[in-house]
Amino acid sequence: MAKQISGIIKLQVKGGAANPSPPLGPALGSKGLNIMEFCKQFNGRTQDQAGKILPVVITYYSDKSFDFIIKNPPVAVQIMEMAKIKKGSSEPNRNKVGSITWDQVKEIAENKMRDLNAFTLESAMSMVAGTARSMGVTIKGESPIKK
Repeated sequence: MAKQISGIIKLQVKGGAANPSPPLGPALGSKGLNIMEFCKQFNGRTQDQAGKILPVVITYYSDKSFDFIIKNPPVAVQIMEMAKIKKGSSEPNRNKVGSITWDQVKEIAENKMRDLNAFTLESAMSMVAGTARSMGVTIKGESPIKK
């Protein structure tokens, strides 16, 4: 017989650095889950991505057991890494803080494709380009996206 799902928790945790302090501890502890067990499993699975912010979806069951899925880093974080900036612009329509190329946009879209709500690579690239634009990051070169 299948386990009965009690709920889902969505968090963003640094890879290889999960610990029981807030926000992780209270989020899991309030549901009665074993915080240290989650931290050990998460850190074990994310050692190769240490320091990167990773979204994680935790499904917990009525018997206090849990499963979790680790997703790719958010698009905004990947754009900041590619453009080598600390944060996006406070006024993206006026102040540009960095730039990336269309090849980098394609690389981010391919990396994030399974997490995005897009069927084609072109639509995923369009989503990434929109995120970059809203962060004040310009995209160099000619757009390969057909209009």
